[in-house]
Amino acid sequence: MKKRKDFLSYGKQSIDESDIAAVVETLQSPFLTQGPKVEQFERAVADYVGAKYAVAFANGTAALHGACFAAGISKDDEVITTPITFAATANAVLYCGGMPVFADIDATTYNLDPVAVRQKITSRTKAIMPVDFTGQPVDLDKMMQIAKEHNLVVIEDGAHSLGASYKGQKVGAQAHMTMFSFHPVKPITTGEGGIITTNSEDYYEKLKVFRSHGISKTPYSIEQGDWYYEMTDLGFNYRMNDIQAALGLSQLSKVDSFIARRREIASLYNKKLVNVPGVVVPKQLEETESGWHLYMIQLDERITGKTRREIFDEMRARNIGVHVHYIPVYWHPYYQSLGYEKGMCPIAEQWYERALTLPIFPQMTNEDVDDVVECLKSVLHPLK
Repeated sequence: MKKRKDFLSYGKQSIDESDIAAVVETLQSPFLTQGPKVEQFERAVADYVGAKYAVAFANGTAALHGACFAAGISKDDEVITTPITFAATANAVLYCGGMPVFADIDATTYNLDPVAVRQKITSRTKAIMPVDFTGQPVDLDKMMQIAKEHNLVVIEDGAHSLGASYKGQKVGAQAHMTMFSFHPVKPITTGEGGIITTNSEDYYEKLKVFRSHGISKTPYSIEQGDWYYEMTDLGFNYRMNDIQAALGLSQLSKVDSFIARRREIASLYNKKLVNVPGVVVPKQLEETESGWHLYMIQLDERITGKTRREIFDEMRARNIGVHVHYIPVYWHPYYQSLGYEKGMCPIAEQWYERALTLPIFPQMTNEDVDDVVECLKSVLHPLK
């Protein structure tokens, strides 16, 4: 295969004229921040996933931090999570003084393994933070059952999974709290942004105060006058602004079409790659529908005769924007400095060594898919 003329990224936002118009309308309004658009966006996301409440944040990491705060994570508390995620998942636990505990993944779905979670529970465990990796929902029933048995909070990192379904219902209302991210490569974008959905009024109120400096209207402040407010906790300036929310509202109206196209692309990949020697296509948990934020294959070097790095570099050289998601969190130097060691989660580590992300985003054409597949085939099995 010849080199593509243009670089095909692994992910990309889908912005159209209606999105631009929505942002311009807000720019011309009296409110660029702390106006009506944020609350409208929160209500729309909550309604979409079937949750009672939603609280928007400046980004997904801030939202996870807020969720850990609302769950009461503090010094010496342990939170069980997966090593196959972006570092922000575990970092949010550290921000609150807690300690991430890494449990291994399921070899089939690549998500946090409920059996491994049970093995990691101690008297200090406060929460479970599973990740809907690549857009595929975790086994929520099992996670919630474990949490019920041990009085734990489930904070679902759904950064990849807005629009995904678990047993016929949209992800976002099953866990105690669910975070969605709106980074440009995610299912929808607000530029940067994140949100927590929940059915708990208590969490909802805590999240609102936390994202706004810990300041709220208390009964005393209401008694004093409309100008008066009180800081009741040490919060952060994590608010989403109205410009972001306006873009989010416009994007949300198209999320189902975005997800439908991602599923079409994933289906094409599955059909075209399932019989390619040395390639393992992703499998799905029964009774789930992935949002296909990422399409990730595994490579068998024994068959391909090439390392993952060689395959990666050759495809990048031909303008196919492959990637790898993610380096096990506890491999990072900072986590090593905290005492985490390689070898803790052998299934996750083996999976990482073989994983490769292929491009997938709604604007991709079938011809783009063909380019990726043909490039991969030619790199893995060049004609003699």
